[in-house]
Amino acid sequence: MNKKEKNEFIDVLNNMLEENKNFYLADISGLTADQSNALRRLCYKQNITIKVVKNTLLKKAFDKNSIDFEQLDDMLKGNTSIMFAETAKAPANVIKNFRKKLDKPILKAAHIEDEFYIGDNNLSLLAELKSKNELIGDIITLLQSPAKNVISSLQSSSSKLSGIVKALSDKKE
Repeated sequence: MNKKEKNEFIDVLNNMLEENKNFYLADISGLTADQSNALRRLCYKQNITIKVVKNTLLKKAFDKNSIDFEQLDDMLKGNTSIMFAETAKAPANVIKNFRKKLDKPILKAAHIEDEFYIGDNNLSLLAELKSKNELIGDIITLLQSPAKNVISSLQSSSSKLSGIVKALSDKKE
């Protein structure tokens, strides 16, 4: 890769970082070609873009970006793959599912909506994150819940009341 190609790749990476608020850095070293292809297919099915990147080029893209990625500098050692996704937890789920068979990939770090998650120990936490739409749905459900309970209570109490009145009238006869 000559200098011009490197600069173009840095620009592409920087654009991807600008466009995606969610990305994961993972170590996929040690995977065979078949295993690597299986991971790529799994990512493709989940609408996740995965790229193996040179740490120096990724560092230059981080430096070029408007967001301060300094916290991730220590993660740029060894083999690094970057995973971009619209859904914050999608790459975590892919990594978790893939690791049911193997011990790779290893999560180095993640950047989710301006927050950094450093280390593989955050994988379970990231896999359980709810999307914005899921959170909105939960809030709507919580807001509707009290109204449903009141309506349900009123409906059940009216049938109970009519049952009691009928039982009392039958008893007098």
